[in-house]
Amino acid sequence: MIFRQLFDSVSGTYSYLLASRAGGEALILDPVLEKADRYCQLLRELDLRLVKAVDTHLHADHVTGLGELRDRTQCITIMGEQSKADVVSMRVSDGDKVMIEGLSLDVMYTPGHTDDSYSYLMGDRVFTGDTLLIRGTGRTDFQNGSSRAQYDSIFNRLLKLPEETLVYPAHDYKGDTVSTIGEEKRYNPRLQVRNVDEYIELMANLKLPNPKMMDVAVPANMHVGLHQEELAKQGLALSARDAINSLGRPDILLVDLREAGERVKHGTISGALHAPYPGIAESLKPGGMLREVAAATGRRVVFFCAFGERSAMAVAAAKNAGLANTAHIEGGLDAWKKVGGPVVMG
Repeated sequence: MIFRQLFDSVSGTYSYLLASRAGGEALILDPVLEKADRYCQLLRELDLRLVKAVDTHLHADHVTGLGELRDRTQCITIMGEQSKADVVSMRVSDGDKVMIEGLSLDVMYTPGHTDDSYSYLMGDRVFTGDTLLIRGTGRTDFQNGSSRAQYDSIFNRLLKLPEETLVYPAHDYKGDTVSTIGEEKRYNPRLQVRNVDEYIELMANLKLPNPKMMDVAVPANMHVGLHQEELAKQGLALSARDAINSLGRPDILLVDLREAGERVKHGTISGALHAPYPGIAESLKPGGMLREVAAATGRRVVFFCAFGERSAMAVAAAKNAGLANTAHIEGGLDAWKKVGGPVVMG
C-alpha cells in the first residue's frame, strides 16, 4: 500500500494520500488548497490517478483543496451528508464505505468538533479529522460544535476501536504525527474525565481564539461546487423537470454515473444504463461501451449522478473524447427527487 502523510505548516494540517499500488487509483483526505501543486506532482511521480478527495469536515483554518483537485484531476469530491458545502460529488453517512481500487474506508459519523465531522477507518488505522487529536481533541465552540456530541463520538465510538489502532488526525501543532487508541485513552489529558459533564466543563473553559483563517476559510469551503451554469449556457444541461418530461423518449439514453452502493441506498431512474464515473474515460474511448452504444443507436447520452458534479465532468470528458451529443441532469438525482421525479429502488 502507498501511504503518505503530508503536512501544511501554515495551518498545521495533515493530508493523507492513499493507494493500493503504484499505477493505480488514489484517494486524498483533507487536502489543502495551497498544496495542490505538491499533491499533483506526487501523483505524477508515483504514477497514481486521483479518483476521490475527501474532507473529514468543513474546515475553518484553511481553504480546502477539494475544488482545485476536482478541476485538475476530475476526481470525485466527498463530504458527510450534514456538510454545509454547496455541492460535492458524493455525500456519505455513518456505515457507508468509501472505496477505490484495492482499498476501502469505513465511514464513521463522529460529530462534536462540528456537526459534519466524520472519521474514516481503514484496517489498522483511523483518520479522526479534528475529532480526536494526539493528546487533545478538536474544539467544540463554533460551527454547531457540541462537547456532548464529541464526548459520545470519542468515548462510545473511537475509543471502542482496538487499542492498537493507529490514530492519524487532521491537525497537530506540537510535532506529533501518529498515536494509537490505547495511548490516547491513557495519556490524552482531555480524556481523563469521569463523565460527560466533566468533559463539557473542561471544553467550555478552553477560551481559544478563533482560527486566523476562519473568516476566509469557512465561506470559501462552503462554495466548492463545480459551476454547472456554464453547461446550461451551452445547451448541455437538462433541468430535472425537462429530464422528467423526456423520460422514455427513444432518442435519449440515460446514464447513471453513481456507484452501486449509492444506487441501492437512493434508488435510480428507470431504464438508466449504469456506468460508474471512475471508468468514464475508458467508456468514452473508441471501442468503449458508451461510445459504441451512442454510435450504434444514435441516441443522445444524458448523464446523471447524485448532485450533478460527476455528470458535468462526464459531459466535458465526452466532448474531449469527440462525443458531442451529450448532456447532463442539472443537480442530479437530488434535484430530480425534489421535483417529484420517479425513482426505482434496487
